[in-house]
Amino acid sequence: MPMVIDAVIFDMDGLMFDTERLYRAASQQAAAELGYALTDALHCRLMGRNPVEAERLVSEEFGPGFPLGAFRERCQSLEAVFEGGPVPKKQGLDELLDLLDSRSVVKAVATATRRNITVPQLAATGVLDRFDAIATGDEVANGKPAPDLFLLAAQKLNADPATCLVLEDSEPGVTAAHRAGMQVYLVPDLQASSPTIEHLANGTFDSLEAVARHLGLALFNSHRSITLEGLVRSTPPD
Repeated sequence: MPMVIDAVIFDMDGLMFDTERLYRAASQQAAAELGYALTDALHCRLMGRNPVEAERLVSEEFGPGFPLGAFRERCQSLEAVFEGGPVPKKQGLDELLDLLDSRSVVKAVATATRRNITVPQLAATGVLDRFDAIATGDEVANGKPAPDLFLLAAQKLNADPATCLVLEDSEPGVTAAHRAGMQVYLVPDLQASSPTIEHLANGTFDSLEAVARHLGLALFNSHRSITLEGLVRSTPPD
């Protein structure tokens, strides 16, 4: 059955920008300075979640004696240092944005990151003006895997959730998009995809470049929609 897409919603960290490695380094260094070992596996559980939910998971992992306030402050200071340089864009981002722009498809960013961080980051990488709307984690009551953030993005685009395509790299993000009643493509970053999440996704791709190639084969009609015939081609991550 054809998939009709009127809008594309992008996650930000780990999907558009190679920032998850930065955040992992900051959180692991902050934890180590406080005498705790924050593993790669734990960091993967934090990916895609808003700060409140991420801190809850960290506190559960390390117990009631964990100095959460000191950890938060040290993470923020380390992230500020690490973000001093340019944030690299993921392969294929510009190509995909060019394709959607050429067909006048509306686009939004939906990220768990706060607006006061999101907007400067998008501006610094030269893509802020390429999106029609931005939805951030501090604008919703419930973060991913709840659907609130994606539903807010659809509302800002004046788009029907059923005709929105979400691009996500994390399990909470894919789950949130699915709960919002949206189509979703998974582009894994640091966390390898699981069969459960791949089952929720409409397709799995190894890069945004692969997504652009796939959408480039789709039918763009005069109503600024994308029609995808049949099942999506899935590409396993490296």
